[in-house]
Amino acid sequence: MVLVAGFVLLTIVSVVLGLKKGKALYLTFPFVALAGFVLIKIAMVPLPFWETVSFIFDLRD
Repeated sequence: MVLVAGFVLLTIVSVVLGLKKGKALYLTFPFVALAGFVLIKIAMVPLPFWETVSFIFDLRD
């Protein structure tokens, strides 16, 4: 729950800064943070990285 609140807070701050300063770079911060979070969670799996990634994408019907 803390992570969700952190991502929501980061998104709100990024949108406010992006609108106030007029720079779209601030709007990319939540996406970069989420991508980093996903990479860290994948790296925590005790399998080789590419096996984990291929397993995740092979979970289709």
